[in-house]
Amino acid sequence: MALEPLALPADDWNAFIQERAETELATARDVVARLKDGAPRTPRETLELWNLGEIATANASSFTQLLAEVHPDAAARELAERALQEASAFVTERDQDRELYEVFAALDADGLDPEAARLLERILRDFRRGGVDRDDATRARLTEISARITIVDQEFSRNVRDDVRSIRIAPERLAGLPEDFITAHPAGEDGLIEITTDYPDFRPFRAYAHDAAAREEIARAYNDRGWPANDALLHELLDLRAEQANLLGYASWPDFDAEVKMIGTGDAIGDFIERIAELSKDRAEADLEALLTRARQDDPGITEITTADADYYGERLRREQYDVDAQEVRRYFDFSRVRQGLLDVTGRLFGLTYREVPGAQVWAEEVSSYDVLRDGERIGRIHLDLHPREGKYKHAAQFDLVTGVRGIQLPEGVLVCNFPRGLMEHEQVKTLFHEFGHLLHHVLGGDQIWARFSGVATEWDFVEAPSQMLEEWAWDADILQTFALDAAGTPIPADLVGRMREAADSDRGRAVRTQIFYSAVSYRLHRERPADHDVAMQELSERYSVIARLPDTHFQAGFGHLTSYSSAYYTYMWSLVIAKDLFSAFDPADLFAPGVAGRYRDEVLARGGSADAAELVASFLGRPSSFEAFGAWLADD
Repeated sequence: MALEPLALPADDWNAFIQERAETELATARDVVARLKDGAPRTPRETLELWNLGEIATANASSFTQLLAEVHPDAAARELAERALQEASAFVTERDQDRELYEVFAALDADGLDPEAARLLERILRDFRRGGVDRDDATRARLTEISARITIVDQEFSRNVRDDVRSIRIAPERLAGLPEDFITAHPAGEDGLIEITTDYPDFRPFRAYAHDAAAREEIARAYNDRGWPANDALLHELLDLRAEQANLLGYASWPDFDAEVKMIGTGDAIGDFIERIAELSKDRAEADLEALLTRARQDDPGITEITTADADYYGERLRREQYDVDAQEVRRYFDFSRVRQGLLDVTGRLFGLTYREVPGAQVWAEEVSSYDVLRDGERIGRIHLDLHPREGKYKHAAQFDLVTGVRGIQLPEGVLVCNFPRGLMEHEQVKTLFHEFGHLLHHVLGGDQIWARFSGVATEWDFVEAPSQMLEEWAWDADILQTFALDAAGTPIPADLVGRMREAADSDRGRAVRTQIFYSAVSYRLHRERPADHDVAMQELSERYSVIARLPDTHFQAGFGHLTSYSSAYYTYMWSLVIAKDLFSAFDPADLFAPGVAGRYRDEVLARGGSADAAELVASFLGRPSSFEAFGAWLADD
């Protein structure tokens, strides 16, 4: 019998959240009790029973994590947060259950197939990392730490999500902004215009507004989101993570966190950051000098480029040196056409069909739902929640709604973004392709026997690679011309796309160093836990970023990746190295070539986390991954 998607409610979301969370957690607890009942089972039967518990645990946590970030009703978000806390507490309790651990420690893996044996190894590793072998007092403290980390994470994220700041400025200070932006921002009764820190306002304003003081005002507001509450929470979070790692026998949180990633050790993260910083040093300094030279045409006394000026002068350089006017480019990227183009491109690339589900029950009116079909058979469902609203997650990310398990439940994923409803920047088009890559990974990798290996279940420092590679399809002129049309229906000129790519690559050194700065913040704050985060931010900015930090701002308070990625923001650059290598297997002249695209789909995406990431990459490339393609891209003139 064909599997059906999750039935979402038409109205009473609170009852749905409570009932589903309680039912799934009850199932998970029942599985634990059955595993410890002493009944004779083969190793395979024991793992299959465990798998039912993993499915129930994922079902209790995935949808609550999503709804805590996107549901329009604050009461529903708070209920989802509490339900997620309960699910997290259950996992901590389960992973410290010695009696349960002994059941798995006693299993003989010799008769298991390689994938099942790999699952058993992962289960035993999780027990150890949960503290199952520690004394009672230590386990009790680990339980307290885990519960508090969940709460602090949620409070930190909530503060970023809900702290929408704004400035009010005179209409003439909008000079340089696109006409549709100006039209969409009428003056209030006081004659002033409000500009918020939400992306549809903040991003174009910092790129186009000629008024330097106004750009600094909004940049300061943006970089102070979550301040001061989140700085205190961050101190607590860093201390809790360090204590957890120490109690489990690790020297630091990065050492604990890196153990289950491709990179392996905390020290290796620091080494990687330094390696990329050195590789990009010369090009980044040249990029900075180009920005300064242009800025001095407006202000001969300027001595540094700050975060309030970088995007503006980057845009000026692209316009003047490469004849790329982002406002001119925008007119080719109508949101509705881009969304359909994304579906058309990825459908053709991976042999998929997206069938819209009209009238699907969803949590907000603008969310659209599609069944994903392969060879006429539904393999999953996706939900696109792409525009900002009050109380919604402020960035761009893919969230799981349902973990796919073969024969049991369909994978369902949600794309959560904050795009404008009209014309888009090309950078936003890239972001849409990138995040959709995660969604595809979740669905295509969702046909697994074991829930543990379903979807985006690879090592975390590989997770971004497939999405970063998919961005390349948003740069191909022939592909863009299928959906990037102006109001008259004229496709974007190929020579313009070529200049856009040249302009984007022209400051890749600066872009890489910015990412390395973020990576260093993520790593060093966890490694060193400085007493004064602002002092540390200034030191790290001076060392790694060629763009100057605005004094008396508090970027770390709004850096949401410090909760979700902890010490591992480096994964974006690590994954980019792999993404460049993966893309080297494709023919730039024929990005839809079915042989390589199908092999990539089947060898990388469809295998989910059923094998180590290095094995997936080597299986597709026919060799281990290397730095060669990344180095060539960074050095290319």
